[in-house]
Amino acid sequence: MAYLKFYKDKLHHNYNFLETMFKSNGLKWGIVSKLLCGNRHYIKEVIDLGIKEIHDSRISNLKIVKEIDPDTLTVYIKPPAKLSISDIVRYADISMNTEFHTLQMLSDEAKKQDKVHRAIIMIETGDLREGVMGDNLVSFYEKVFELPNLEIIGLGTNLNCLHGVMPSQDKLVQLSLYKQIIELKFNREIPLISGGTSVTIPLILNKQIPRGVNHFRIGETLYFGTNLFTEELIEGMKPDVFELFTEIIEITEKPMVPIGELAANPQGEIMKIDESLYGKTSYRAILDLGLLDIDPKYLIIDDYDFEIVGASSDMLILDLGENVQKYKVGDLISFKLKYMGALQVLNSAYIEKRID
Repeated sequence: MAYLKFYKDKLHHNYNFLETMFKSNGLKWGIVSKLLCGNRHYIKEVIDLGIKEIHDSRISNLKIVKEIDPDTLTVYIKPPAKLSISDIVRYADISMNTEFHTLQMLSDEAKKQDKVHRAIIMIETGDLREGVMGDNLVSFYEKVFELPNLEIIGLGTNLNCLHGVMPSQDKLVQLSLYKQIIELKFNREIPLISGGTSVTIPLILNKQIPRGVNHFRIGETLYFGTNLFTEELIEGMKPDVFELFTEIIEITEKPMVPIGELAANPQGEIMKIDESLYGKTSYRAILDLGLLDIDPKYLIIDDYDFEIVGASSDMLILDLGENVQKYKVGDLISFKLKYMGALQVLNSAYIEKRID
């Protein structure tokens, strides 16, 4: 049976690295927990790190955070859907917003629940995902400041998540200027300027964060130690908080070319035949997970002498060549994971989740 292992010591190491970095730069931050897909045990490990601010894009995950520790500040990090408004006010202390009508609904619901809901207004800075256009920001704020039971506490932006637009000092200066415009225009303080996600960490390390930008939402770099500008490990961090273990359930020497008339497989792929492989054989291993659990392109296999041939819904096929490693049925093969691979595995109900 395949299982995912979560290494607490490596998580603590990366957390301490980031906490030191943010504190030394006078910055606030929260941990993005969406990668954990609502796994209660893993979420508790994150809360136990000592941070008091958790961000997620699924309200059910924030509900789990509140059940574990009601005092943890919860932040909902995508524009709220109408059908989720009641739960967002109930389980999220703060939400990130781009639509005036949505803020009206949050205001009405907060009044019903006798709460003051806090909101961060997201600004479009080039990646063309969520965000109010800068030209509309003043008129937008003019309306939202009047809503009861709603406190506008900040501006934010998001980059690199859709079109790959990278953050820059200039883009963060732009965000800081929006803060100044709003504060001068309305004589209101905007205490929180949320400058982005893990992709901004290289700017922090290089002392390129402009004055006024004071908050960040960090997920990927906490779990993988990655510099998202270079795709390399940040010096001093650990790359493998998660490790996937899979079991070999068959090994057989087989032809390297399929036999028979070829058509599209269930994934819609038609194999191209390499005629030089006719008559040749190799050892093939089948692992006990498949496309229902992870896309093979998100598996890291740098330390192994084999190739991934392909996958079906429940099986992953490896070409072991001559099997010089002498793998046998029942052996475990472990993989490091890319971010999207970890997300898929954590979202799979078929992969056991363990803590080390």
